[in-house]
Amino acid sequence: MAEVKLSAELRTDFGKGAARRTRRENKVPAVIYGHGAEPQHIAIDSHALMMALKTPNALLRLDIDGKSELVIPKAVQREAIRRFLVHVDFLAVKKGEKVSVEVPIVTEGDLAPGGNLLEHVLNALPIEAEATHIPESVTVSIAGLDAGASVLAKDVTLPSGASLAVEDEAVVLQVVAAQAEAPAEEGAEGEEAAEA
Repeated sequence: MAEVKLSAELRTDFGKGAARRTRRENKVPAVIYGHGAEPQHIAIDSHALMMALKTPNALLRLDIDGKSELVIPKAVQREAIRRFLVHVDFLAVKKGEKVSVEVPIVTEGDLAPGGNLLEHVLNALPIEAEATHIPESVTVSIAGLDAGASVLAKDVTLPSGASLAVEDEAVVLQVVAAQAEAPAEEGAEGEEAAEA
């Protein structure tokens, strides 16, 4: 995963009023936690941050007053209707350090014929990976799976250096049998036949 470089500035004002003023300046209030250090309150350009966060588990290199900080997003708050960024919590990381993240699951292939349904029990797979090598997603083949089949966490192929942060037997995907359509009401069919 490539690093995304962004500029940030330290915030000295806190609270709702200060956060609103920051957002009016088209910046997002954020906090950096980690490594036992005091949390750093920062502000980042709203559009640049929104574009960077389009990639799940984005690795960001923040330039804060001439100092460089490597972070990953931990909690992203968005406005309910317009979905703009309201606040972001970042976790400070170092190269070589392992972090726990949830990685989106992508499926490939087609289920066995029969109109069965694929149920995503987990939409994202919890894994531990090196902070600078977090995969964007994990791919699971569903080719030929039939009703009743399931894919367990241990069946998912992880990139080298990554390990599961969930039980091996946790169900990730399962194939559910298609429901038979309810028969049409006999009364309605009888009326149609009578009219004909």
